[in-house]
Amino acid sequence: MKSLWIRATLPRRRQWSAGIAAALAACAFTPIALAAGYPEKPVRWVVPSTAGGGTDTTTRIIAPKLGDILGQQIVIDNRGGASGNIGADYVARAAPDGYTLLTCIASHASNAALMKKIPFDLARDFAPVSLMVTVPEMIVSHPSLPAKTVKELVALAKARPGQLQYATGGIGSIQHMAMELFLNMTATKMLHVPYKATHPALMDTIAGHVHLTVVASLSALSQVRSGRVRAYGVTSAKRMTGAPDIPTIAEQGVPGYEAVQWFGLLAPAGTPREIVTRLHAGIVRVLQDAEVRKRFIDDGAEATPSSSPEEFGALIRSELAKWRKVVKDSGIQPE
Repeated sequence: MKSLWIRATLPRRRQWSAGIAAALAACAFTPIALAAGYPEKPVRWVVPSTAGGGTDTTTRIIAPKLGDILGQQIVIDNRGGASGNIGADYVARAAPDGYTLLTCIASHASNAALMKKIPFDLARDFAPVSLMVTVPEMIVSHPSLPAKTVKELVALAKARPGQLQYATGGIGSIQHMAMELFLNMTATKMLHVPYKATHPALMDTIAGHVHLTVVASLSALSQVRSGRVRAYGVTSAKRMTGAPDIPTIAEQGVPGYEAVQWFGLLAPAGTPREIVTRLHAGIVRVLQDAEVRKRFIDDGAEATPSSSPEEFGALIRSELAKWRKVVKDSGIQPE
């Protein structure tokens, strides 16, 4: 009887062991198998803003060409609200299979310093794919302001601490953060006048109601060329391709200064490396396209096709640290 039991159970044990081995093998090779056939269906690309803004426009320039490279349709999903956090939270909770992506923006990094509660961790809950585009801001003033250079502006601000007014598109906006960084690095004080959007802030600067503003370079450039405002410089580390005659703030006595709007691509944390690599390679090809590069230059932006996933991840971490310091040093109270 015992021998019969052994003969009967041994095949079952072998089958059970074989089944476990097969299951483990399937688990071990799932990411590779997933990446090998990726993508096999349309990809959802979440834009954390409403349609029509800079984030949406940037994404819609890149997405169709990336879809052509991947061989699948890319569906834009606008999920605006909470300074971009609603869309980001949605992607952070999505399956890490490469079929749900996020346009990450500079304010996602500053939000971490400005908001007490955010339902995701920007550095932990996402897999960086690529930085895509940077958009320099520009510090401009009404022409009547006596200071004509950055050095003269710093001297004037020190002579009149807290008296010069600067307008922005709102508390916590990239324009607000850019100016606070400038004030911290130059040890000066000015009065912040927050508006609900950047356009009225620029219009009131042109009208002379406020002394200065920080505004996207594209919006400011025509006003600078017409003489309606004076440009002190761009906030990027390098001069703009579309306006090489305008110096950077950094080269005018504020070394290391940089505060730009940027747009990058993120996937949920845990997305297989092979999928991240394929997406990154596709983004690089899109941003190397002459038509795409010209489109961004015409819009006052700079395509960044050389950014690797590791470099983009490092940028996110450095931005998180930078804006935490700016918020702390400026005494801005997180809400």
